[in-house]
Amino acid sequence: MYDYVIVGAGSAGCVLANRLSADARARVLLLEAGAGAGGLAVKIPAAFSKLFRTPRDWAFEAEPEPQFHGRRLYIPRGRMLGGSGSMNAMIYVRGHRADYDGWAAAGCAGWAWDDVLPYFRRAEGQQRGGSPYHGELGPLRVADPRQPHPLSLAFVAAAGEAGYPANDDFNGARQGGFGLYQVTQRNGRRWSPVDAYLTAAMRRRNLTVRTRARVTRILCEGGRAAGVEVLRQGRREVVLADREVLIAAGAIQSPQLLLLSGIGAAADLKEHGLEVVADLPGVGRNLQDHPAAPVCFATEGVETLMRAESLPNLGRFLLRGKGPLTSNVAEAGGFVRSRRELPAPDLQFHFAPVRFAAHALDDSGHGFTIGPTLVAPRSRGRVRLKTADPLAAPAITTGQLVERHDLYVLGEGVRIARQLAACGPLAVHCRGEVLPGAEADTPAAVEAFLRRHAELLYHPVGTCRMGIDELAVVDPGLRVRGVTDLRVVDASIMPIIVRGNTNAPTIMIAERAADLVRAAG
Repeated sequence: MYDYVIVGAGSAGCVLANRLSADARARVLLLEAGAGAGGLAVKIPAAFSKLFRTPRDWAFEAEPEPQFHGRRLYIPRGRMLGGSGSMNAMIYVRGHRADYDGWAAAGCAGWAWDDVLPYFRRAEGQQRGGSPYHGELGPLRVADPRQPHPLSLAFVAAAGEAGYPANDDFNGARQGGFGLYQVTQRNGRRWSPVDAYLTAAMRRRNLTVRTRARVTRILCEGGRAAGVEVLRQGRREVVLADREVLIAAGAIQSPQLLLLSGIGAAADLKEHGLEVVADLPGVGRNLQDHPAAPVCFATEGVETLMRAESLPNLGRFLLRGKGPLTSNVAEAGGFVRSRRELPAPDLQFHFAPVRFAAHALDDSGHGFTIGPTLVAPRSRGRVRLKTADPLAAPAITTGQLVERHDLYVLGEGVRIARQLAACGPLAVHCRGEVLPGAEADTPAAVEAFLRRHAELLYHPVGTCRMGIDELAVVDPGLRVRGVTDLRVVDASIMPIIVRGNTNAPTIMIAERAADLVRAAG
């Protein structure tokens, strides 16, 4: 028996474990299906893509979708302590004020920008010091890039030449403009949610952390979440929760676990022979992500990250926390409105001083990548059960680029990427366009390129949507509707995806959720 049972030790789960176990009277259990978060591949920033499709990755694949010519889009999700926060590109971006004000306007009281900013600041240990927008004492280290690549600096200069404003703080007074990204690193190494929240908390006697513990079902009795069923070392165990069960398994597996537990659309549950605990048709719906396109260029006469993996560079990294291995690959970027009348940016750019496509560094030649990213998509997908087997992967339909509007805006992003590559600071290094290629010179050809090469940016959200309508899964207190003592605390509760990378917002959600849980007693 524990007071709180937390399912999932990703970014949100690590925050919850730390904040709730700070009360020495609270007995807290954190369950993680994967292993620990050790190893150089986790600590070396430039190596994050080497974790893809390994035992530390759930490596989900979406169903074949016609808008992508039947391609199955790859959805990496961390399977270890720290979850995806232990294998992401470490970019620290919060989103736009309008995102959170939009949540509040839709009925999610307490989630407006002015409400959530204190939680961002509480989490943040900003290298530059504190300010009205930033915290300096929080556990999550936020730093400037240790050794930005000359091509990344050239990209920022090219944006200035193209007429876009410079911005050295995407989380400050304004989001628009171009600059270098800040990253969740310390001394050139990844600073994961484990480093930030879990390592210190694990010294507390009232916190128990179990790895390789697969939760297969939430146990509900009389409309209350009483505990969970766990598969560990080949044995099934039952763990009871005296106060609350907190699901922090992410936007793919949180809805899957709810469905397996009889919480979802009644007709779908009955189709799989599952007893209906709560008829919530919104579970698994509203899946959103940020589609992105790799616009790649060849270079000559400049060293890129293609050969960053070498013994001398490894030595520089291990001994001094310096060198190209400290790179998060997507070192620079910016935010742009595709139309001037928009209230906030709908395009984000990620610049990499290497050719990066199909989820990996391209070792076929030196180059750079400008990745236009749609951050205000209208398309929606869904997560469903394939089977009632809790060990089977769910069926994922991304739905991305179904809306013509999304195709148009991402195509505009390709145009801007080409514009930036043609500006002097980058043009002097450019030796031709690799993707989509100079022959893709019409809107139809760019659309064909997007359907063949667009990918997701590893930001799934929205499948346990917060709200006050009938399709909402959780209320503004993150409590699952129709089941007491059960909350969902992760990116799946976002009603609308934020304009930017989603790790910092997920940590904010968990920081605020910890206060909500403690207030409930």
